[in-house]
Amino acid sequence: MSEGSDADAPQRRRPPRKNAGGAPAASSGASAKPEGRRGPPRFAAIDLGTNNCRLLIASPRGRGFRVVDAFSRIVRLGEGVAASGQLSDAAMSRTIGALRVCAQKMERRDVARARCIATQACRGAANGDAFLARVQSETGLRFEIISPAEEARLAVEGCAQLIDMAADAALIFDIGGGSTEISWLDLRDRDTAKGDGTKDGGRMVDRIGGWVSLPYGVVTVSERFGGRDISAEGYAAMAAFVADEIRKACAPGLTEIFEAGRGHLLGTSGTVTSIAGVFLDLPRYERRLVDGLWMSAVDARSVSERLRRMGYEGRVAQPCIGAERADLVVAGCAILEAILGIWPAERIRVADRGLREGVLLSLMNSRSGRGRRHRRRKRRPPSEPRAPSS
Repeated sequence: MSEGSDADAPQRRRPPRKNAGGAPAASSGASAKPEGRRGPPRFAAIDLGTNNCRLLIASPRGRGFRVVDAFSRIVRLGEGVAASGQLSDAAMSRTIGALRVCAQKMERRDVARARCIATQACRGAANGDAFLARVQSETGLRFEIISPAEEARLAVEGCAQLIDMAADAALIFDIGGGSTEISWLDLRDRDTAKGDGTKDGGRMVDRIGGWVSLPYGVVTVSERFGGRDISAEGYAAMAAFVADEIRKACAPGLTEIFEAGRGHLLGTSGTVTSIAGVFLDLPRYERRLVDGLWMSAVDARSVSERLRRMGYEGRVAQPCIGAERADLVVAGCAILEAILGIWPAERIRVADRGLREGVLLSLMNSRSGRGRRHRRRKRRPPSEPRAPSS
């Protein structure tokens, strides 16, 4: 479901390149371009989520970037965390295996600066900090656990170019494995809006009118309700549960604009890309056909119901889902249904981009200033979600 695959892994492991201070150059945020290679510097972003480990390596190009390399592997780091409060040994081992591949790719591609972020699984697990210390020891990669607010901001920044500036509002949602981030943007001031995700030289994040982060994603909802064979009643219960949690956490903003048909949704997650792949009846997943696709809410709901009705084995046979997502995707559909129930948009745009792209753009936009050394932030308990009313 992404640009990379396990086949990208090299045949033998090489130790990460060291900088003058003894730390791996890519993980330290070093700004010097590696000696012996010409051309623009290369930047890397790793997004370690509850379900996936994703890497993107790119070079600046104009207002955006050119992808040099990418990798994605489903690791299910957060499997069982909701029940035990701990990352399991098996999940940590799977994840470290994937991160070794990331470190090797970064070393091979002469990455100059990098940022490695961890989200809900490491935020919520009692041994999250200890695990990331082990990651640094074994791979040289230095991670930071970002806050829900930072996660929402990066998701907006990563897919801002796909927002329809002719709308009066947009809602960006990121249905992850262990959490769901939702941000709504006020686009009514079109005199200062540009179609490239900026506003008078600023960023689209300046238009965020409110956001909420829920500690529920496809893994946690599936573990709570089941994910293999789901009845219509069970599906409705999933969606109702998530909708209730959204309303408890925030006063949803700009709903009157969506109710009037003047807003659209923008989804950045495996859920919406899976729905899009099934909707297009793709024989294999193709990012170029999915990223930026517009779907109606009616079509998205129709595909969601098809996925529920076909059962676990049927979803396994779907080329854009497969065994790794077959027990999770219906929970994601139920989360999308909950969002549509609160913000009833007629149109949904699909983004096969998100946190990694947001991290890369942030790194590249700051490259002209003093190089920020990449340090782990001290872990803080997640703050209560906040959401200004419209």
